[in-house]
Amino acid sequence: MTRTALIIGASRGLGLGLAKEFHAQGWELTATVRNPAHADELRALPGVIVETLDITDPASREALAGRLAGRRFDLLYINAGISGPGHHQPAQATRDELGELFLTNAVAPIQTAEQLLPLVDPQTGVIVFMSSVMGSVELGPGMGMPLYGASKAALNHLARNFARGLEGTPLTVLLMHPGWVKTNMGGAEAPLDVQTSCRGLVDQVSQASGGGVRFVDWQGQTLPL
Repeated sequence: MTRTALIIGASRGLGLGLAKEFHAQGWELTATVRNPAHADELRALPGVIVETLDITDPASREALAGRLAGRRFDLLYINAGISGPGHHQPAQATRDELGELFLTNAVAPIQTAEQLLPLVDPQTGVIVFMSSVMGSVELGPGMGMPLYGASKAALNHLARNFARGLEGTPLTVLLMHPGWVKTNMGGAEAPLDVQTSCRGLVDQVSQASGGGVRFVDWQGQTLPL
């Protein structure tokens, strides 16, 4: 049976890489972009349904949920996020910068998951939040980008609370670290290319089952929160 995935944030980088890998492995795919003008590579994948979504906009989330009503997905993969202000320094951060960063990376992904939860198969469904090892309270400090790391730590916390509401169900929640990847955020010196990271992420998602919540990397190694 063909498996179905809904990827949130797939216009470029890891999101686009995930879309290509899921597509290559035969998944039926629906993927969202914030700006339809940036969806050419996504639309080039045969059979992929492209939707528009700004995860920080309640009306946009509601509209997407309405358009997809009645659909069933084996996987909801929430990848959308931002790196935050270029200076990465808490002492320099403005209220607007912090608001945008934490809304986009921590709060809006949970709001999106809650709004789209009725679309996820209640027996086999997997819900994934793209996190980062920088969000590990134990491992993250000292890795740089402290504001970004703090936003991912907040995501981890909120995702665990979200998962508590699913206890007793077969639904599985994953927080995933993609590795240090050559993207606009990761930079050219990163050791992993997008294809390698995404192949690993998809392999881990494909094997996920049994309910509960886990924080793992692209190779399946468990990470400390």
